Amino acid sequence: MNTRSITLRTLVGDAIAPYVDALARLRIQVFREWPYLYQGSAVYEADYLQVYTRSKRSVAVLAFDGGQVVGASTGLPLEEESAAFIAPFAAAGYPPATVFYCGESVLMPAYRGQGLGHRFFDEREAHARALGGFAWTAFCSVDREPADPRRPAMHRDNELFWRKRGYAPVPGMQVALPWPEVGADEELPHTLTCWTRPLEVFW
Repeated sequence: MNTRSITLRTLVGDAIAPYVDALARLRIQVFREWPYLYQGSAVYEADYLQVYTRSKRSVAVLAFDGGQVVGASTGLPLEEESAAFIAPFAAAGYPPATVFYCGESVLMPAYRGQGLGHRFFDEREAHARALGGFAWTAFCSVDREPADPRRPAMHRDNELFWRKRGYAPVPGMQVALPWPEVGADEELPHTLTCWTRPLEVFW
């Protein structure tokens, strides 16, 4: 796929609202894959994404191929996230008001490996700097056992990419979240490890 055909749009607050349905469909499609294995529903996703449309400081970076949304990345101040995300940061000594939380990035398979992941982070970090008042950017990654038999043989995780971006996992700092896995009839418990990096401010 030629990345020259891809257009990025950075949307803030309620400007995200017209794209909620497209975002929900994309998240359901991508999160069915390893490591999330998430059995999503359009109703739940549309409701979850309202946190971004209600916030005046949220951001969504959308990748378009023509008129189709093929990738997306979201973020908002940590203090506007759910308590499940806020609590581990506060307990570890990160004042929630100083953290900009980078939500999930999702990208259709045909568009991966072409630098869009870097652009997603660039745009979200730039948005956090423009807002002001943030000392950290952060995200969470799903924890899976290395020997999990469901892990695809050719899967390559993002740890090296994240470290090159300056992020590092915080030992013992985890978010606990339940969600339904593909093939399961009920929600299952999961943990996610928190990654942080100092947010440089360029004057």
